[in-house]
This record gives sequence, structure tokens and C-alpha cells, in this order.
Amino acid sequence: MSLTMRDAFGQKAVELGKTNDRLVLLDADVSSSTKSGLFGKAFPDRFFNCGVGEANMVGVAAGLAAAGMHPLVNSFALFLVLKSTDQIRNDLCYNKLPVILAGAYSGLSDSYDGASHQAITDIAVMRAMPNMEVIAPADNTQAAQALEYALTRQNPVYIRLNRNSLPDLPASPDFASGAPVKLRDGSRVTIASTGITAAMCMEAAALLAKDGIDAEVFSVPFIKPSGARGIASSVQKTKCLVTVEEHNVVGGFGSSCLETLVSSGSGFAYDAIGIQDTFTETGGYDELLAKYGLSAAAIAERVKAFLAKR
Repeated sequence: MSLTMRDAFGQKAVELGKTNDRLVLLDADVSSSTKSGLFGKAFPDRFFNCGVGEANMVGVAAGLAAAGMHPLVNSFALFLVLKSTDQIRNDLCYNKLPVILAGAYSGLSDSYDGASHQAITDIAVMRAMPNMEVIAPADNTQAAQALEYALTRQNPVYIRLNRNSLPDLPASPDFASGAPVKLRDGSRVTIASTGITAAMCMEAAALLAKDGIDAEVFSVPFIKPSGARGIASSVQKTKCLVTVEEHNVVGGFGSSCLETLVSSGSGFAYDAIGIQDTFTETGGYDELLAKYGLSAAAIAERVKAFLAKR
């Protein structure tokens, strides 16, 4: 847990760069924050600091991909996604180019910089793009696996990264399949998490167990293509689904789960935990998670209230 996700991701990029000379990394003058500077130090001829110009950087990445390279673009999630939306859509997705977009400091993790830097809409934007895949790793292992997976793809992939240290979770035996990881067995309610909320959900499940509520918990890193198919049998069993994401509940992970599961025809009760369609604010990370209902205690209370209505 001592290594931050950004450090783990930066180190994995260096490791993969040793055996893949097509891997190039593009930075928007934030390499010390995203840790992409580790790659730049190891491979200076394959590292490009494009300056504070995210849209131009994505355009450069498109050109490199068209020329046979496999670019990794690493910058703050909010600026990478929103300032480059035109280039992501028209250059990368329309032409189905193999560019990896790594959105660092996602969710509330850039906590003290406030709403102008906190990325709470990036999943919704990116999963709406044709030909784009979207992955939200839950821990350092999943972040490394996501990068390995993305390098096998011939289309754009968005990887959502957190800035902080995170607890290690059970590893996926076959990450590339897109299947969710079952973290805990249960029979009363299915809790599906994406990204770093998996750790909070495990703590919440332990709190719920003290009240006799047996929760089945999943980490679902693949948002597009949807890994929610892998929780269908659990939802059929419990008839109760709660999704948890560090993102706006509008158009995000929970929405993708519903789109996938409702087509199965089995009825279930549902609740979405996440940012409730509001702009967030400045503060300590843990305090913000609690304020917006994403701490373990807040998740447990929300699940109890949800089940009480059943």
C-alpha cells in the first residue's frame, strides 16, 4: 500500500518500454505529478513534453499512432478528457487509432485544487465515444494490468488513475477477459464497485456484516466493454444491486451496469452511490469522500437505508 497508483503506473510504463520500442509517452508538463517522468528518464528519445496543450498533445499522439507507434498520453484526467474531447473523438476514435489515454488524479483525488481539477464526468464522456474502451483500476496491480492490456489493443483505451496509495486487493486471474473480481461472497445485496471505491466497499461490507447484512462485493474495472455481465448471476441471486463510483452518477459506471443488466430481463432493486450530480469542492481527500457518500461508513449506511425499503 506504500506505493501510489501514479508511481506504480509510471514504473510499469518503464518496465514495458524495455521490451516494446513502439511505446512512446506524451506529457503535458506534469510529469513530476503523473510520474511519467520515470519513462522520460529511462527513454528520453521516446518521451515528448508537449507543454500545457492537451488538445495538441492528443493530436500529436494520433500522428505518432498513424506512423506505427503506440502512444501513451498521461495527464490530469479532467484536462485530458475535456480539453481534448474534439481530438479524442475525431482523431483517435473516428480513425480507431491505438492510443492509450491515462487520466491521472481522477475523481476527487486532486482534492485541494477543488472542482476545477476534480474529474467527475470523465467516464461518462469517454464511454460515449465509439471505439473507445474505458478501464478504472482499483489498485496498483490492476493499473499495471490495464496498461499491459491496452498495449494489446488496436483502438483507443482510457485508463482512469488515482493519485494516492491504495490497499492491495485480490488479483484478477484473467484481467484481459474483462471479468469482475469477486472480493467477498454474500447473499443479501450485490455491491459493484469500480476504481478505488472497491477498497471502501470491502470496509463497508465488514461494517454491514456486524448488522447481519451479508454483502457480495465485486471490483469491476472494465466499464466499456462492460464487465457488469460478470455480476449478473449475483444480482439474480440477491435481487438487490448497489453500484459505487467516484464519479457523477449520471452517465457513469452505474449507468453502464444498468444498460448491461436490465436487458437480461430479471427484476432487481437498485441504488447508485457516487457524486449526486453536483460540483464538488476543495478539501482533504478523506473528508471529501465522506461528504459525498464514498467513505466506508457512508456506503454502509446508504446500503442499510436501501435495504430497509425492500
